[in-house]
Amino acid sequence: MSLRGVLFPATIAAALVAAVPAALAQTAQPKPAPAAPAVTVVRAAPAELAETVFVTGTVTPRDDVLVGPEIDGYRIVELLADEGDRVRAGQTLARLSRETLDIMLLQNAASLARIDASIDQAKAQIAQSEADLSFATATLGRSRQLDRSGFASKEVLDQKVATENAARARLAASKEGLALAMADRRQMEAQRKDTELKIARTEIRSPVDGVVSRRTAKVGMIAAGAQEALFRIIRDGVVEVEADVSETILARLKAGQQARIAPAGADATIAGSVRLVSPEINRATRLGRVRIAMDAATMPAVGSFARATIEIARKTQVAVPQSAVFVSGERSEVQVVANGVVETRAVRLGIKADGRIQIESGLREGEEVIAIAGTFVRNGDHVTPVSRTAAAN
Repeated sequence: MSLRGVLFPATIAAALVAAVPAALAQTAQPKPAPAAPAVTVVRAAPAELAETVFVTGTVTPRDDVLVGPEIDGYRIVELLADEGDRVRAGQTLARLSRETLDIMLLQNAASLARIDASIDQAKAQIAQSEADLSFATATLGRSRQLDRSGFASKEVLDQKVATENAARARLAASKEGLALAMADRRQMEAQRKDTELKIARTEIRSPVDGVVSRRTAKVGMIAAGAQEALFRIIRDGVVEVEADVSETILARLKAGQQARIAPAGADATIAGSVRLVSPEINRATRLGRVRIAMDAATMPAVGSFARATIEIARKTQVAVPQSAVFVSGERSEVQVVANGVVETRAVRLGIKADGRIQIESGLREGEEVIAIAGTFVRNGDHVTPVSRTAAAN
């Protein structure tokens, strides 16, 4: 065996011996710790939120005025207003026939003329009776003087007394005739006023300013009196939304609360406010009534469907996204990140709106919370917080 052949295994052995310590040293070095998981966080900041409730209802007049004839038995001859027309108080809506009443008025005028003639005649009779009485009284006075002097007989004196009594009776009868004629005239005047009132009522007038919402009157129809409504008028053209809401919602509604109304088919919402909250709950349905006034120059159609969003509360308070809150039963929690450590904290919630929720207690302004609660991290975990703005970039 040559020397070269002997040294080759020795060389290999030496190399192996030298490599072993290096391998052992490399194995003994510690492994680096794994990096903390990155989580998206948001900062709690004050926000003004409004709490709202959603109701549905029907557009209805605030005041619905029924207009009908005040006399019956007369035919409608003319219509001067139609549905949708805006009318004024006192404006004529329809006319009834008045021929019969005009004839009655003429008859009354003739009766008054006849009575006036009777009055003049009674006055003339009174004047004549007064003159006769005056003459009879004077004659009786002279006869009594003659009787006291013995120049007149008892028979003549009795005749003069009878003449004066007859004149006095005629005067009384004339005055009674005048009183009767005056009474007849007052009766005719009352009949005339009644006829004139009926003539005035042949023009059916609007009692208020407003908009005609319904007309049942037709030309040729016989008016049946006040019990029949020929027109319906929306007073001042004011309509509102009437809605039935649950008793729990009704308890939180108050007059004056602001609302946005969306009538069916409308392109935009209409501003409004709660005008009336009913003090009574229906025992069968457990619903209460609320009326919402509308601030609109053009009113929606009466009877149409409408939705309304009512603002029942508005507050500025610390808020976070709703996704940052984990709710389990009656307990609400957020995951606060401080110095890279997760802390699960119970909070009390406030108003929810626009994807955000106010925190009434348990969280301070400026603290960072995990944007999506209930993820893979738990209380005490180490994380690398990444703000939502930075994550978006």
